[in-house]
Amino acid sequence: MSTPIRSQRAARYEDILALPDHVVGEIVDGELYVSPRPASPHAVAASILGMDVGGAYQRGRGGPGGWWIVFEPELHLGRDVLVPDLAGWRKSRMPEMLSAPYFTLSPDWVSEILSPGTASLDRVRKMRVYAREGIGHAWLVDPLVRTLEVFRLHPDGGSWLLVSAHSAEEVVRAEPFDGIELRLADLWIAPAVGEPL
Repeated sequence: MSTPIRSQRAARYEDILALPDHVVGEIVDGELYVSPRPASPHAVAASILGMDVGGAYQRGRGGPGGWWIVFEPELHLGRDVLVPDLAGWRKSRMPEMLSAPYFTLSPDWVSEILSPGTASLDRVRKMRVYAREGIGHAWLVDPLVRTLEVFRLHPDGGSWLLVSAHSAEEVVRAEPFDGIELRLADLWIAPAVGEPL
C-alpha cells in the first residue's frame, strides 16, 4: 500500500535515497509516498505493455519507431519526484537517451499500472502533476479489473480528457500509439481456479 510518510518538513530527495531497495519512494506535493515493489499482475501488465509499445515505437518493429520507452523512470518534475510504471519521450524532443539517474524533461506519455494500494495516488495526485507538466497522454491500466483508460491532456493544460476506455480481451488502438493494435488479454494474468479477479 502506498502511504504518505508525514513529517514536520517537506520531503526531500535525500528521504528517497535513504529508503531500502525493496520499496519505491515518490514525493508528491511535498509528501513522501512509499510503496512496495509491485505484485505479479502489476509487473506482468507493465512488462507486456512495455514490450508491445517499446518494440513498435522505440525499436521500430511492426511500428514507426521515433520514441524512447522506459520502465519505471524517476522523474524530477518541479518539486515532485514521480516514478510512473512506463514513460515515453518522442525522439524529436529527446534525440539522445540521457545517461543520468533521473529525468527532468517531462515525458510525452506515461502509464500507471494501478494496484489497490496505489490507485488513489496514481489517479488523483500524480495525474495532477502530469497535467501540470504538460504530459500529452496518460494511460491507467488496472490488471485486476482488466481495464485500460486512455487520457489526453485538455488544451487548457490543467485537466484530462478521457479519450477511450477498454476492458477484458479487446484489441485496441490507443493514442498516442494508435499505429499498432494492443491485445488487452495479453496484459492480464489468468486467475487460479476459484481466485477472484
